[in-house]
This record gives sequence, C-alpha cells and structure tokens, in this order.
Amino acid sequence: MSDTPHDLLKEFGHKIKTAEEIKQIIGERPRDNKVIMCHGVFDIVHPGHVRHLVYAKSKADILIASITSDFHIKKGLHRPHVPHNLRAVNIAAFEAVDFVLIDENPTPIDNIKYLQPDYFAKGYEYVAEGMPPKTSEEADVLESYGGEIIFTPGDYVNSSSSLIKLSTPELKLEKLSIAMSAEKVTVKDLRDCIQKFAGLKVHIVGDLIIDSFTRAAMIGGQTKSPTMSVLYEGRTDYVGGAGVVAKHMRAAGAEVIFTTVLGEDAFKDFALKDLQAAGVEVKAIVDKTRPTTQKNAIIVKDYRLLKIDTLDNTSISDPILKQFVENIENVHADADAVVFSDFRHGIFNKRTIPTLSAAIPANVYKVADSQVASRWGNITEFKNFDLITPNEREARFSMADQDSGIRSLAASLYDAAQCKTLMLKLSEKGMLTCKSPEHDALDSFLVLESFANRVLDPVGSGDALLAYSTLAMLATKSPAIASIIGSIAAACECEVDGNIPVTPDLVAEKLESIFKHMAYEANVTEEVECV
Repeated sequence: MSDTPHDLLKEFGHKIKTAEEIKQIIGERPRDNKVIMCHGVFDIVHPGHVRHLVYAKSKADILIASITSDFHIKKGLHRPHVPHNLRAVNIAAFEAVDFVLIDENPTPIDNIKYLQPDYFAKGYEYVAEGMPPKTSEEADVLESYGGEIIFTPGDYVNSSSSLIKLSTPELKLEKLSIAMSAEKVTVKDLRDCIQKFAGLKVHIVGDLIIDSFTRAAMIGGQTKSPTMSVLYEGRTDYVGGAGVVAKHMRAAGAEVIFTTVLGEDAFKDFALKDLQAAGVEVKAIVDKTRPTTQKNAIIVKDYRLLKIDTLDNTSISDPILKQFVENIENVHADADAVVFSDFRHGIFNKRTIPTLSAAIPANVYKVADSQVASRWGNITEFKNFDLITPNEREARFSMADQDSGIRSLAASLYDAAQCKTLMLKLSEKGMLTCKSPEHDALDSFLVLESFANRVLDPVGSGDALLAYSTLAMLATKSPAIASIIGSIAAACECEVDGNIPVTPDLVAEKLESIFKHMAYEANVTEEVECV
C-alpha cells in the first residue's frame, strides 16, 4: 500500500492561485487574451455549475473561478459541507477552468476591482426578476473600468442548497486527504506520532465518575399507575469522567498521574483498584462529606429507560482546594501537560478555576475540557489554555449563541477563551479545529468528518479525542496531526460499548483501514506521493 494518500492538490493545485499571482499572469487591461471571472460557493458541484463554467469559458480566453472561503459562508449552521480547499480542487479539475481563486473577502467586489476581468459571469436568475443590490454593485464596479456582466443561460441554478437538503454529502476520506495535503502531513507522520506517546508525562485533574449500566428485562406495568416493571439482570460499573481520560492516556503509553476527589465509600475502592490496575498513579483526595459520583443507566434491551445519579455538585471546600493546588504544584515540576477534565461535579467553578489554573507552572502544556452544557459552567472560564476541546452544545451554551454558523461560533469561542488551539467536537458530523486568531485566513480552520463506521456507544468518544489529541500535540506540536489522531481515537471509542480505553493498536488499525480505502478509491499505486 502507498505510504501516502492520493494528492488531489498535487494533481490540480497548480491552477489554484492567489489574486496577486493571477494578476501577474493576466496583466493589466487592455489585454490580448480576454479574461472572464465567475464567483460562487460551489459547495456541491452539479450540472448547472458545469454549464455555467463552460458557457463562461466560451466567451473569453481565460476563465477565473472565484469561490467564497469557508468563514464567510452563512448558509446554515454547518455550511459549507465541503471545505474551501476541497471545493477549489473540485473546480480546478474542470478543463474549462484556468485558475481558481479562494476569496478571503465576504464578496467578490475587492477582487473584481483588483483583477479587473473583462467579463463577470452571473447566472440568469440574477437578472430574471430584476437585478439584486449585490449584483448591481458588481455591475457598477465593472462599468467603472469598462468591464461587462455576462449572464449565463436560464437553465443554470446558482445554488447547491436543494441538493444538500436531499442528502448531506459524506466526504470523510476526501476531507482527510485534502487536509493532509494542505497541512503537509503524510501517512508516515501519523504512524510515527502514535509511537511517540511512550514516556510523555501527563497530570489529569478532574471529576471521576462511576458509569454504571444496570440491565433489566421488561416484565410489564401497573394497571393503576404508569409504572414500568422490570426484572433486574445485572450491573456493570466502569470508571468514567476524568478517570477514563486517564485510562485512555495510560493505554496510549503515557505516564499518567490523576488527581480527583472521592467519597468514603465502596465506589472509591472500586475506582482506585481499577485505575491502579490500569497503571494510573492516583492521588485521590477523600471527602467524607460527599459520595463518589455515580451515574447509573437502567437499560432494557438497547433502550435507556432511566438514569439515576448519586452525586454532590457543591464546590469543594477550601482545605480540599488547597490539596489540589499542592498536587498540581508538586507534580507539574516534570510533567509535560496538565489536563483539566471538568464535569462540573464540585472541583471546578468560578471560585476554584483561577486558583487551580494559577498553580500550573508556565512551561507546562495546558488543556481544558468542560462537559457542562447541562449544568452551570463555561469553557471560557479556562483562560489562556493551549488546547480546549468542547462540543458544539457546550460552545453554544458558553457563548449564548444558538444561531451562528459553526465557524463563526468557533471564532467567537476561540477569542473569548483566549486559547491557542480549539478543537470543536461536532458529534456525528466530526470536528472543526480553529488554530489561529486570524479567523478569515484560509488556513485558520481544519474540518474532519467522523471516522466511525458503526456507532455502538457514542458516550465517551470525546474523552478519547481529548486524550489522544493532547498526546499528539505534545508529540508533534501539529494541530492537524492531533486533530486526525484524536478523531480516529474518538471513532474507535464509538465502536465499542462502555468506557473501554482506546489503545494505539486500535488507532493504528483504523488508520490503516482508512488509508487502504483512500488508496482504493483513488486507484493509486506505490509511487503516489503526498506534498
């Protein structure tokens, strides 16, 4: 098998240019070779787009296809479905197109002024019922230097929305391939990353949860009240919450120290035994005034009828907070990273977070994950961290924003938290990584779809992503590699039932399966290389 996936950018990327590069090639007006330009989102390329492009090319010598960058697309919460690097390659693959420009501006006006094409092609629907204001503005700019709008035939529909509404495209392999090419990540880089986790030292601070699954069989119900009757069959307990994050990291090969608060009860003993068996060094702080947190799901067949929580969400006391601070200060002298895994069960709150954060030495990589959308809490309370990994619901909860597109939401959260890298988990839709404060820059965001082939239990996938993406960041300092490795670890966790630690072997196996599919679909050979 090839060591690198099929590289679409290498094959067609020579057509993708900046505005400055295109200006140098086409020169100033008047030109011997006439230039026509068209602009659109091109989220899904359909026959109408093809007719539009071919017609435009027939009217000039050089066709420039301009596409709106991801950040400026406001149609729907998760649009575009196809990131701009892949959309640019899709358009560049057409023989009629000479150059593709990814427009970093919200409208094509600036590039029309700068490039001064002889013609600007628009779909007929933009003039059929009167010219819209934006089209009138484009026409005015063209007229100001002697350019002209050309309207393509009326059977062209300048929208992919209707097709996307019928079926959301699945592009996980294409998005991965284009992301690897754009970020200059090879298959070898990903394979090597997994081997670098051994010896890394991580201190996890957070809420341990005992996740219990009580299985029962339906017997019937009461006739006088709406009460279900079930037959108890058995219960399985797992260490979850921040505890399973620790187990994921230890399974990956890292040295793990875990600080948490436990009650004086049987679940404390179960948790300590389980974590020690996994090789995690536990620094448990016992609080006799609270129980060890347990969440017990009552399951009949594959249906979760009820969840019974035994917990105390009140804040830890000052003496216990002091013990946490001492553990953080003592452990982190030689730790590579500290991870605050917040489930809002007493350790983290507005009173404690500043004190706990201040205890972390300056040279330690700082990570925060705050799963608090159903309780009071806010990921932005963890200021100036190197990496934060909330999900979309938590992000919208924190920003009080249910309406913005996903990139605008991520940009706002990134700025509010003042973090260096944001990995926004999008459930079955995958993830979006924001890696730069320059949010309108073409390389600020990285988008991946979920790699899960069959979802048995999605609970806990975010913990696997947190663990593996943190280790990958420590090993490579590459948000792209960390996003890919974290996404694959999350997929592995989705495909098993219960909180089972993900091992590097599982991640490596899924990696190889993905790369085989990529090579097969592209019909590539051993000679294919990735830029």
